[in-house]
Amino acid sequence: QVQLVESGGGLVQAGGSLRLSCAASGRTFSSYAMGWFRQAPGKEREFVATISRTGGVTYYADSVKGRFTISRDNAKNTVYLQMNSLKPEDTAVFYCAAGGSFTSRSRTGYNYWGQGTQVNVSS
Repeated sequence: QVQLVESGGGLVQAGGSLRLSCAASGRTFSSYAMGWFRQAPGKEREFVATISRTGGVTYYADSVKGRFTISRDNAKNTVYLQMNSLKPEDTAVFYCAAGGSFTSRSRTGYNYWGQGTQVNVSS
C-alpha cells in the first residue's frame, strides 16, 4: 500500500508559478510510475502529467505542455509538479497518483491517490 500526500497548492496570479509536491510512504516508491491529475469544479478529473519509475520518460497533457514539468526524487519518495505561466483555467484540485510499472494518461492506470491540493489562479 502507498499513501500519498500532496502539498504546495495555493492562490497565485495569472502568469505566476507554483510547485506541487507529493510525498509517498513506503519503500517501493521507485517501483511506481507516478502521475498528476486535476479536477476543476463541475468537470471530470483529467490527466496532467506522468513520469516513469526512473524519471527518464515523461508525458504531458497538451494544455500544460511547455508550462508544467513533472519530476521525481526516488531518494526522497517525492514527485513534483512545477507549474509556470499559470492561467485561470488551471484552477483545480490537483491529485497525485501512483500506478503500475508504466506511465499512463488514464485514471485507470493508477491504484493509489492522494487527497488533493487546491490551486487557484486569479486573473
